[in-house]
Amino acid sequence: MGIEAVNSRIADIQSRIIALQTAPATAAAAKSTSSTTGTSGTAFADYLADAVTNQSTSPTSSTTSAKTYTLNAKGVPTDLAAYGNGKIPASALGQVGDTRHRLWAPAAESLTKLIADAKRDGVHIGITDSYRSYDEQVDLAKRKGLYSQGGLAAKPGTSEHGWGMAADLDLNAKALSWMRANGAKYGFDENVPRETWHWAYKPNGV
Repeated sequence: MGIEAVNSRIADIQSRIIALQTAPATAAAAKSTSSTTGTSGTAFADYLADAVTNQSTSPTSSTTSAKTYTLNAKGVPTDLAAYGNGKIPASALGQVGDTRHRLWAPAAESLTKLIADAKRDGVHIGITDSYRSYDEQVDLAKRKGLYSQGGLAAKPGTSEHGWGMAADLDLNAKALSWMRANGAKYGFDENVPRETWHWAYKPNGV
């Protein structure tokens, strides 16, 4: 039962109670009215309890199950594939800790935990880049050249950054050593030759 239906039922019951309370009454009628009002009051309480119970157990108010995240056959997040590489709105991505950086939701969550755990080990891990829009990838390719031409940028529309699946990390020697020893535990892999700062996320077991 929806909220509007509950409110309507309550209003109807209340109007009946008011009508009974304001009706002309003789001593006998007053006794009858008092009895009826008591019955209506009980009914009101019963209706209200029933309405609250129905509302609390209705599908629209029940807690939804946790969302599951998977990759399609091309290794692209299934919940982001329809947007296109570099075309993903910020609302569809997860925030990494309290930073301005965003990634595919499970990647953001895992990187947030990774950074916190590294900090407890006395290691600082920063982020210089995360999700990258298509236009930003075009600009990067112009400035740093394409991998296929000896540069440092993936072809626009193919970058792992464009799916929110990679982060460029600010790592000193100690932090790089920590990442190489622990990154895989959080699903992060140093998968691009010559780029020790680039770490891609793949769910464990995928």
